[in-house]
Amino acid sequence: MTRLLVGPFNRVEGDLEVTLDIADGRVTSARVNAPMYRGFEQILRGKNPHDALVYVPRICGICSVSQSVASARALADLGGLEMPPNGQHATNVILATENLADHLTHFYLFFMPDFTRPVYASRAWHAEAERRFAPQTGEQTRAAIAARQRWFTLLGTLAGKWPHTQSIEPGGSTRPIEAAERVRLLSRVREFRAFLERQLFAAPLEKVSSIASEAELWAWHAQDPWRGDFRLFLSMVKDAALERLGPGPGRYLSYGAYPQPDGGFELGGGVWHAQRAVLSRLDEAAIREDATHAWLADSAAPRHPLDGLTLPDADKPDAYTWNKAPRLAGEVVETGAIARQLASAQPLVRDAVARHGGTVYTRVLARLIELARVVPMMERWLQQLQSGESYCVPSPHFTEGVGVGLSEAARGSLGHWIVAIRGQIANYQIVAPTTWNFSPRDAAGTPGALEQALEGAPVQEGELTPVAVQHIVRSFDPCMVCTVH
Repeated sequence: MTRLLVGPFNRVEGDLEVTLDIADGRVTSARVNAPMYRGFEQILRGKNPHDALVYVPRICGICSVSQSVASARALADLGGLEMPPNGQHATNVILATENLADHLTHFYLFFMPDFTRPVYASRAWHAEAERRFAPQTGEQTRAAIAARQRWFTLLGTLAGKWPHTQSIEPGGSTRPIEAAERVRLLSRVREFRAFLERQLFAAPLEKVSSIASEAELWAWHAQDPWRGDFRLFLSMVKDAALERLGPGPGRYLSYGAYPQPDGGFELGGGVWHAQRAVLSRLDEAAIREDATHAWLADSAAPRHPLDGLTLPDADKPDAYTWNKAPRLAGEVVETGAIARQLASAQPLVRDAVARHGGTVYTRVLARLIELARVVPMMERWLQQLQSGESYCVPSPHFTEGVGVGLSEAARGSLGHWIVAIRGQIANYQIVAPTTWNFSPRDAAGTPGALEQALEGAPVQEGELTPVAVQHIVRSFDPCMVCTVH
């Protein structure tokens, strides 16, 4: 058996290392290390609860809105606030803008460039992959960057700026949208739709999101296998066997995405158990963080985030990461777009996961299907804004109590938990999507979702950064600075 340290990974927000044990050309064991400690949970202690909205967006430069939304929801829970419908729709548009930009960035800038590597030079699609997805020079890479830049101008109107947007409040959005501005926003959303329909899917979004089974998907693919970047990706799936690469734990967590004024969600939440094909209700009280293998004091037992402890212990024996190990009722779960699509009963993703499990193929598939589904939702939310109606209710002076803010970032389930005493934050804990997916082993020695997914990955002779490992890691789209907040 040999041991290989892979990292630091490029094209990842933050630092990431993976230690692999390899035998007979396969990974037999993996340990995932988030090597950077940042300490936001400590920084927040003693601050005014409302100040969290200034600090938490600075956790990350690519998903700062997600942190703002989760924090605002925690404060709203603490203060018993309810957003007016306009505030709910505007907040959803702001969050969806960031989430969809992350999906676009992941596909074109983080994931697809690995298929231009020399290891794939003999494949029939390699030259086309280079033409489209080569870093900096790829035709589609450059087009996606331009589309992303124009897409983010939405947030200039909606929220003043991005990142570290400050318009999101516990009571809604502080930036009302005038009628003329709504027309311009709809125009920009439809411009993004046009990019997706011309370049990514080469088909209407409604056609893509209505595909109900793998059989229908592959029949559509066969009509023109290289037309559009999605179908070229599907061609790579078949040729590189991505449907078998990187199987996850088989349990998928979503808190529910884009809440609506009627109390429901556009993309419903819950826990999808793939083996039984059953969706169960989320029990938030069953979340625990295990710090057995983290360089953090563990107090001898896993803790619920409301009772969470973040105390560095850099010399702790048997620790190998700064990341805690979140568990739901003691079990490893995976989160992300795949979980949202499964929980919201998207038929194609459910069929693909039933056939292949959570793999490189199904994770990327779910992310692209989410792009096709959410853009029409954004058009509808903008159309539902009511002129002259409130966007935000005032926040009280937060003094005592607890609050829980659950949201869905691009990469999955994001939770903020706050305890306030005498007008100050006594405890603030964050469990980010990559905290779930890239968690270390727990007290029972059970590997986290990525650690499990890496087991069995092929490693070719002489590979120092195995391409299969790269595909698996990137299929989760890690954001390490959120992980080690």
